[in-house]
Amino acid sequence: MTRTSKSPTVRPAPPHRARTAVPARPTGPDEPHRPPGLPLELDKLLAARLHAVKVRPYLASALFALHVVEDPSVPTMAVDAHWRCYVSPAFVARTPVEELAGVWVHEVSHLLRDHHRRAERYAKEQGKDGPGERLRRNIAADFEINDDIYGDGLPQPAGAALPSMLRLPDGMLMEEYLRTTSLSALTPDLAWLDCGSGADGQGRPWELGPNGAHGLSRQQRDAVRFRVAEAIKGRPGTAPKGWRRWADEAFHPPQPWRQLLGAAVRSAAGACGAGEDHSYRRPSRRSVAVPGVLLPSLRRTPPRVCVVIDTSGSVSDAELGSALLEVAAISRAVSGRRDLVSVISCDAAARIAVPLCQAENLELIGGGGTDLRSGFTRALRSRPRPDVIVALTDGQTPWPAEQPPCRTVVGLFPRPVGTVNENNPDYVPDGPPYWARVVTIG
Repeated sequence: MTRTSKSPTVRPAPPHRARTAVPARPTGPDEPHRPPGLPLELDKLLAARLHAVKVRPYLASALFALHVVEDPSVPTMAVDAHWRCYVSPAFVARTPVEELAGVWVHEVSHLLRDHHRRAERYAKEQGKDGPGERLRRNIAADFEINDDIYGDGLPQPAGAALPSMLRLPDGMLMEEYLRTTSLSALTPDLAWLDCGSGADGQGRPWELGPNGAHGLSRQQRDAVRFRVAEAIKGRPGTAPKGWRRWADEAFHPPQPWRQLLGAAVRSAAGACGAGEDHSYRRPSRRSVAVPGVLLPSLRRTPPRVCVVIDTSGSVSDAELGSALLEVAAISRAVSGRRDLVSVISCDAAARIAVPLCQAENLELIGGGGTDLRSGFTRALRSRPRPDVIVALTDGQTPWPAEQPPCRTVVGLFPRPVGTVNENNPDYVPDGPPYWARVVTIG
């Protein structure tokens, strides 16, 4: 009997599936070629974060709140709304530590400035979405934060999106950049740009979503923002102007004047004689009924607002600063028409109504007793007469006996229950009248 040997079965090796990272920008001739599938250099990445904390200490709470998620499909580094930071190992390998520190600061700035929700609101208001619109929102968000990130220990990386690329001024908000220009001239060169949904509000395939691990709740995110704002306010000289402005608004968020003034416009539209500003820029639809005749249409304009600020001795300097923030919010609510907003300082006597467009640095005069009735009288005597009067006060004032012939909004600085006049223990101020819309400030 012959014994034959049986050769072993040879199985083909499984195909190698390489996951390559998309480069943030084309690899230059001086940059070494990096093979795919690199492990993440976590020590280098965390050293870069420590460098960012060293040169931007007021951002420490936010930088340490980010949770790192390794993913080679991410172009560079990106964030989602839940404070996860997605990192490409290839990008970390080829980027110097100082530049990585700048990227840390860049990405966390998107989250602190709440670009996620702001971009979602803008997309909903404009009815625009898609990859092209996503990129435009990302570029505009980068314009807002890149103008004061770099320098003082953070070198500016090549290809950073800056307003100067389109000869736009620094210091504007994302929404203002989007409304100022189409940004289409930059989209071919910045097609690689992708900072994640934390920058433009649109989800990505690599993101873990709201139910994924290591995400921060909304309360935790708000707590981080508060700690950063507190650090900036504690040492204001160490932060750029844009961050100081952000911290001021984080401590004193403006009230929803857009909704209030929108209600005032709707109320005015139903009043007798409203909307009688005719314009031939857009012909009336009734022109089709009269062939050969061009009829004007009714032109709706934003309301004219007069802000009466209580400058009596019972209002603190911090509350007056809060009042100026509210004035800025009101000017944005009337489509940025600063010529439609005027300001009156009033304690026991009212000063002249100063148009906001002529008073970049408002000087609030007062310090005596309180009687806002004179402020209301001065506002109603202004020409043209305002459509809305906004009174910012602590409420310790007599109120007009009759309802003004325009909508009235009262912004109240909060006071402890039972606050009385020191000179008259029996005096308790009356609350705002029934015909005023009342909003608590702060």
